[in-house]
Amino acid sequence: MTVFELPKLYTLFNAAALLHIILGLAMIKIGQKKPHIVSMIVALLFSTAFLGCYLYYHYHAGHVKFAGTGLTRPIYFTILFTHIPLAVLNLPMIIMTVVPALRQRFDKHKRMAKWTVPIWLYVSATGIIVYLMCYVWYGPPIRG
Repeated sequence: MTVFELPKLYTLFNAAALLHIILGLAMIKIGQKKPHIVSMIVALLFSTAFLGCYLYYHYHAGHVKFAGTGLTRPIYFTILFTHIPLAVLNLPMIIMTVVPALRQRFDKHKRMAKWTVPIWLYVSATGIIVYLMCYVWYGPPIRG
């Protein structure tokens, strides 16, 4: 696998994380704590693998420019410019949600999860959309 094939892989990791976040949320809503824990751990592992691959890719591939034209450009950049700050905010929020759960402070975990889960879902979903727009639908991106 070359570095230029990593976006496919890290997007797969992101999609798997998204599915496990949704599954974990569904499990806790029906009172299934152990399946919730397993799904959220798997989501964390996939998100960690995503982040590692994403950082490695951009370190080696550098900046990529969106190749789409016309109306697709403002749509892409609107998605991207909401995705980026929320993605940066997401990591500390996930940590601030997981740590209380590990300490069995489920009141704090639940309070934080109400904010973290929607942002994590949004970041994961828009990450997939950004990949599709940049690498599949209007790509390949321009390297520069």
